[in-house]
Amino acid sequence: MSKRTLVTFVLLLMAPAIAPAQQVADVKYKPPLPRPAYEAGKGPRVAIDEKHHNFHTAEGRQPFSAESLKDVDVLVISNALHESNAEDWSTPGPSAFTKDEIAAVHSWVEKGGSLFLIVDHPPFPAAASDLAKAFGVEFVNGRATAGHWKPDGTDTFERETGLKDSIITRGRSEEEKVTKVATYSGSAFKPPKAAIPIMEFGPKSEARERKADEKGKIEIRTVPIEGWCQGAVMKEGEGRVAVFGEAGMFTAQQVPGVVWRFDLPVGEGMMFRMVLFGQERFGMNAREGKQNHQLLLNVTHWLSRAEGMAD
Repeated sequence: MSKRTLVTFVLLLMAPAIAPAQQVADVKYKPPLPRPAYEAGKGPRVAIDEKHHNFHTAEGRQPFSAESLKDVDVLVISNALHESNAEDWSTPGPSAFTKDEIAAVHSWVEKGGSLFLIVDHPPFPAAASDLAKAFGVEFVNGRATAGHWKPDGTDTFERETGLKDSIITRGRSEEEKVTKVATYSGSAFKPPKAAIPIMEFGPKSEARERKADEKGKIEIRTVPIEGWCQGAVMKEGEGRVAVFGEAGMFTAQQVPGVVWRFDLPVGEGMMFRMVLFGQERFGMNAREGKQNHQLLLNVTHWLSRAEGMAD
């Protein structure tokens, strides 16, 4: 049997300051905005939570209360954590929110506020579980895997594989229609019956849930999640709620990785491989996620009751 020799040539196209496996924002990414819903300075007031050790933040650090929320139109909470899990993501994961905060947010939504809740893979579902339950949403504290996702890590939802036709995916016009989005693992949740599913898990989908027993021993069980969601919207009183079980899809990041590979036979039993190792795009800037930004816009248009957005 002949032995094949593989000669690999690696090209590094990475900035020296980027450490291996480090996620960094793609500051050059600019999503297209052909039809803004609001004039500059005349849109809704959006508050982004940064009080609860959030992995994805902007700025601002106030606990939730009737006073802190009174002038807010849309509240965005992404990957909140309890203080004990800020540096240690091990199980168990206490709630990131106090009972008073949950009551304040729920009351604010019922009176007309709009909540955008984003909860990624563990430990984030455990930290957001109590807040989600206030709106009838049940999370599983496990990393989700859709039955149709490919082994190569290409995780997408399309019309044939769980991306639902809805007011969110239709947008305000044909140009805002969304037919495919990329996601990056994340979590799964069971929405209330009145919710409108956006991204729904199909057959053979499952989540690997991590739980600690009374002695602190970690137990892992497989939870079937067919019919559960990774995205859904719902109304609550006079307000609105959007819940998504994945955060990376709404970011524009760069992560070190193989961005191109080419194999060339150079003789009997010889193969020359060229590998281009650089900054792989991740999120709205990725090739497979080119419609993600439109999904995000459609969600925020619905939450903010933008003109032309179906009720």
